[in-house]
Amino acid sequence: MSATTDTNKDRVFIFDTTLRDGEQSPGATMTLEEKLQVAEALDEMGVDIIEAGFPIASNGDFEAVVAVAKQVKRATVTGLARAITADIDRAGEAVRHAKKGRIHTFVSTSPIHLAHQMKKTEDEVIEIIARTVAHARNLIDDVEWSAMDATRTPLEFLKRCVEAAIKAGATTINLPDTVGYAIPEEHEKMFRDVISQVPGADKTIFSAHCHNDLGLAVANSLAAVRGGARQVECTINGLGERAGNAALEEIVMALRTRGDAMPYHTEIETTHLARASKIVSAAANFPVQYNKAIVGKNAFAHESGIHQDGMLKNAETYEIMTPASVGIKETTLVMGKHSGRAAFKDKLRELGYELGDNAFQEAFVRFKDLADRKKHVYDADIVALVDDEVGSVGDRIKLVDMEVISKTGGVHRASMTLSIDGEESTVTYEGTGSVDAIFNAIKQGVGTEPNLVLYAVDGVTGGTDAQASAHVRLEMNGRIVSGNAAEPDTLVASARAYLNAYNRLLIERGASAQGAMAG
Repeated sequence: MSATTDTNKDRVFIFDTTLRDGEQSPGATMTLEEKLQVAEALDEMGVDIIEAGFPIASNGDFEAVVAVAKQVKRATVTGLARAITADIDRAGEAVRHAKKGRIHTFVSTSPIHLAHQMKKTEDEVIEIIARTVAHARNLIDDVEWSAMDATRTPLEFLKRCVEAAIKAGATTINLPDTVGYAIPEEHEKMFRDVISQVPGADKTIFSAHCHNDLGLAVANSLAAVRGGARQVECTINGLGERAGNAALEEIVMALRTRGDAMPYHTEIETTHLARASKIVSAAANFPVQYNKAIVGKNAFAHESGIHQDGMLKNAETYEIMTPASVGIKETTLVMGKHSGRAAFKDKLRELGYELGDNAFQEAFVRFKDLADRKKHVYDADIVALVDDEVGSVGDRIKLVDMEVISKTGGVHRASMTLSIDGEESTVTYEGTGSVDAIFNAIKQGVGTEPNLVLYAVDGVTGGTDAQASAHVRLEMNGRIVSGNAAEPDTLVASARAYLNAYNRLLIERGASAQGAMAG
């Protein structure tokens, strides 16, 4: 059932654009397999609409939308298209494989966009809207139209645009805050005014798509709902261009927790939120900030003595929702080196993983290796291990062996053996520190010089034997990619994270590792 046929006026439809807008974050490119994993998690969680990509952008994007459309069982699958016939046709071709498909087309409406980007008059834009929305509607029954930069568009012209889109057959109207400019009060008023003053608006679903440039994306999205919007466009972990999009988990839990002030509901199964966050973080190689609302590592952590005292007496003193409500479980000490395959498989199932035979075997081998080196294996360790394993599948450059020599005030040298497209080579290089020597050795071995944009290391759990989770972001020729890895040894984790990013860089460039070596 499409959004336009739902009769519950308090229902808010969740439109997830992690695979499209989220993937536009520099360095967040996902492989097809990772996109399918994310789409499956979104579908199982109850997301209503999944924006799977921008089909005209590339053959890879088109194929990804087709694959998601074929896989998704419940959600509507949509592809984005500019107000260009070829774009719309390509999107229609991609989503025709879905059980429920949608074409999402857009055009700029603000004066600054019309003057500097579109170079069109207002009347020309109205004609474009009428023509392209009608074309999309001839291809499919479910058509969404967006007014790009709606919040900086004069209200009277915005109403003309919306009326033209509705008359041409748009079933959903999106008024995005494209540059994160709005504040909640004016955002709510914009929706209320358009919905009350445009003919036919009462028979159309209105949608909000808010960016977070001023940190107001979630607040503006909720304001839009108060103003009459019944679809919210968002991403897992708030992933997206620049400062990101409104975070799905924050919107959903705000509506659920504060139903007294906002009497609206979604169909999201909230116990899936933490798992979806981990899947997207691993696939996009974007770590979640510790203090991120709902799904951050510290979201349900309490260190202050006053807070701890209150929690011991009654959890509601400092927690307005339970960890279990978003799928976060307490860390447990139930796995170790004596645990067998059946126990490990059961633990994976408890943590939300269903691995194929080969992937399970590889994960089990790594688990046993970790258990031999680490006294206690926590749930978080297993999650990091499996996500790391999934993220490295298909890597063309792999670490075979590494030795690092460090001396206070002296030399720092890394000697490593790399497997590049199946062929092993050994290289030794020095640096100003151990990690610098490691990264230099990898660059020497592969033969290219990407720029290091970010390097960070976190502890997955507490203790000196905790796994180190390393994050690396590389840039080359204008492309930015990220890599993650988790290991008990910080230096090994750093090397594997760098290699993970390097492999993604090769995928982005569409090159082989040997081609990269040739420069």
